[in-house]
Amino acid sequence: MPTILDRYLLRQLIPTLLICLGTVLVALLLERLLRLFDILAENSHALPAVFKLVVDLIPHYLGLALPAAFFVALFVVVSKLGDENELDAYLAGGQSIARLTRPFLAVSIVLMLLTAWVFGALQPYARYAYRATMYSALNAGWDARLQPGTFASAGNGYTLTADQVDATGRNLRHVFIRRTVEGREELTTGETGTLTPSGDGRWLLLSLDHGEHFRDKPGQDLLAVRFQKMDSNTAFTPDAPPFRARGGSEREQTFLELWRGGLPAPAEPLTPAKISGEVNGRIARTLSLPLLPLLAIPLGMSAKRGKRTASLIVAAVMMLLFHHSLQLGESLTESGKVPAMLGVWGPWLLFAAICIWIYSQSLARPGDNPVTRAVARVEDVTSAIARRLRPARKAAA
Repeated sequence: MPTILDRYLLRQLIPTLLICLGTVLVALLLERLLRLFDILAENSHALPAVFKLVVDLIPHYLGLALPAAFFVALFVVVSKLGDENELDAYLAGGQSIARLTRPFLAVSIVLMLLTAWVFGALQPYARYAYRATMYSALNAGWDARLQPGTFASAGNGYTLTADQVDATGRNLRHVFIRRTVEGREELTTGETGTLTPSGDGRWLLLSLDHGEHFRDKPGQDLLAVRFQKMDSNTAFTPDAPPFRARGGSEREQTFLELWRGGLPAPAEPLTPAKISGEVNGRIARTLSLPLLPLLAIPLGMSAKRGKRTASLIVAAVMMLLFHHSLQLGESLTESGKVPAMLGVWGPWLLFAAICIWIYSQSLARPGDNPVTRAVARVEDVTSAIARRLRPARKAAA
């Protein structure tokens, strides 16, 4: 059963974890939100879909943010225990670092189960929903309004622009229209024009005054017509074809679906190599959560010795290298160039060995580990170089 000390450590960890998770998640989503606005800014009718796109992205970024937030929360809690001398009192009371690790390890197992659900079930559906929403937003019907000096894709091969547009967006001046259909290109200009949509918004009456119409088709003479007034009742906003069924890639399929060999009729059949790379990659990322306390606790204890910044930098570099090596290993495995044991589990085993080694080295002397010793050596070397350069600078002066 959890002791008073376990409950105290958990009360320190959980609020810090939630704050770190929220901060990292919001930062990642804001960066993606700006990119979504750039993509959909040209289609004003697609902007309402941005909120749903952001919601669909939460499971994806949750899988990235959870390990980082958990590590930072562990580091902060252990550093705080050392700064307030609680860690010294804990060790003086006969407790060990291994005993201190137990509640944190229990939290990592809970987070590992949560990560397994996110990777194995939640992300595939959210990824498909994101792609379906993006498809619908980019192919949504045109609202029959123009902005001056911009090109609008009105569907059915039509592209429209006008130099001047009134406040309603439908009374135009100096209009230019281009249409390509069945190998034939049509260009139409007009001194003035009016857009009038139908009640259901699917049809649009385009009226042009004092313009010219050109039609060019390979193998035929150019047709040129001048007109005083022309009305065109055209379906500018046809419905986009339905989005494909889920399963277009291995990342859209759940863990159980991949384990059974993929969906029965995917848009593109999955090879055994792709299934192996995806399944092993998800498992490896899930099993990395229990390794984080073995890395964060030794580095957090070393913060009291003034190595906090250096320890965080080393940890960030290690986790980034582990993340990108897993990505590279998954790609190599999915392409069939290397087996999953080498491409995916090789980086995982190396990362696990480093975490266990750093943790085991700190058990006898808390706060002392290979990272702090390496940082100390680097500082000694740089100090020695600085001392040797100082007399030379004085002599030169």
